[in-house]
Amino acid sequence: MFELKTIALFIITAIAEIVGCYLPYLWLTHNKSPLLLIPAAFSLALFAWLLSLHPAAAGRVYAAYGGVYICIAIFWLWAVDGIKPTHWDLVGAGVALLGMAIIIFAPRHT
Repeated sequence: MFELKTIALFIITAIAEIVGCYLPYLWLTHNKSPLLLIPAAFSLALFAWLLSLHPAAAGRVYAAYGGVYICIAIFWLWAVDGIKPTHWDLVGAGVALLGMAIIIFAPRHT
């Protein structure tokens, strides 16, 4: 159950970070309203708070989170940007997830 909670929290955290970065991107590159910066700031604050909920050491959490972020970003590429991921995108995301699993779920002797 710990594993599922950890991965779910990583996924929600990645979505918060991507939304927090995507909204300013829309404002800067697609002439959208600067009011998008308000929900972007809230989303990035949520992202930082969510990262703090993990019980593991911060450096380990950030390293493992990166693998999940890569996978969510590839999904975002397809779902939001409408660009189908390549075979290599999917292989790279799989390797990143494997790295995340090794980092976060390896047995620890403290």
